[in-house]
Amino acid sequence: MGKQYASLRAKDIDFIKQQKLFYLASCSDKEVNLSPKGYDSIRVLDKLTLLYLDYPGSGNRTYRDAVNGGEFALVFNAFEGAANILRIFCKAEPIEKSDERFEGYLSHFGVGSSVVRRLFLFDIYAVETSCGMSVPYMKYQKERKSLKKWVKNMAEEGRLQEYIRKHHEPPQLEGLDEVKDTLF
Repeated sequence: MGKQYASLRAKDIDFIKQQKLFYLASCSDKEVNLSPKGYDSIRVLDKLTLLYLDYPGSGNRTYRDAVNGGEFALVFNAFEGAANILRIFCKAEPIEKSDERFEGYLSHFGVGSSVVRRLFLFDIYAVETSCGMSVPYMKYQKERKSLKKWVKNMAEEGRLQEYIRKHHEPPQLEGLDEVKDTLF
């Protein structure tokens, strides 16, 4: 049976630290965003706060939903050992490089700021666990290096900040509102 809590427990924090993959879902009156996240990109600051390192990539919906007051859910699930699903419900605050707190928060990750788009603080308002007994066993092999390599090359070539600027907003699908109006 699932249980809901107001904050992370010690065993939840330990579980998060062991995971190589989590899912980040968000919505702010637009289409729902759901993205798998890898790398060593999440930190537990305390039982009510998570810190996420956002590498540049193709989309920017997490940012859009954060600045529009959207809702967020982070989902961690066990692929090895005991079955478990951990859902964290929260609000997000983007921390830009110009923010005086940025470097202090970035120090939790041991990477340079040149390869980071921004950081996000997640303020937790509910934590939920469920069995996860239908999640298959899967074995972690290794991290994909391609995104980190692409980001590093873009930064070294002096093109990363321009890419981030151009991709400040997520792509817009033409006619999406009209399609939604006919369906609902």
